[in-house]
Amino acid sequence: MKVRAAMALISCFVSCLFALSTVADEIAFLSPIVGSNPGVTIAGVKSGGAPWVVNHGFAVLNDDGRLRADVRGLILPSLGSAGPVTAIAASVVCGDAVAATSDSVALNVDGNAEIHAKLEVPSPCLGTIVLIRATAFNGTPLPAPGPWIAATGLTKGSDSDQDK
Repeated sequence: MKVRAAMALISCFVSCLFALSTVADEIAFLSPIVGSNPGVTIAGVKSGGAPWVVNHGFAVLNDDGRLRADVRGLILPSLGSAGPVTAIAASVVCGDAVAATSDSVALNVDGNAEIHAKLEVPSPCLGTIVLIRATAFNGTPLPAPGPWIAATGLTKGSDSDQDK
């Protein structure tokens, strides 16, 4: 009886290891999302005109182009809310060019949103960055995605003047 239980336990353990390795192979990119500062251009896209902060955010891009970006507390600190931005989209940057952009999703007043999209991105996507871009102000959609207000590949407080 003990041998059967041990074999069942080992079988479950090996199966879990296989499942985890399969899932890990699918993830091409995983990174935290942080807020933007004015005056920064990435892949030809300018940042918003005011600083933004993110309480919690991450982006995951799989090998097959499935993107998930989740932001919580994406706000203008001067207002304590998302202000006039009422919708966002995610643009995937490969190299120094925007490769694909998701559809727009609602951003609530607290700065919370989830983006789930299937995008056509080059493989491999070198130098991957995900830009979170404003797509609607006060409920009025923009004709094209606007400035980026948060992104991956950045660090909080990366301004070199902070150490002086």
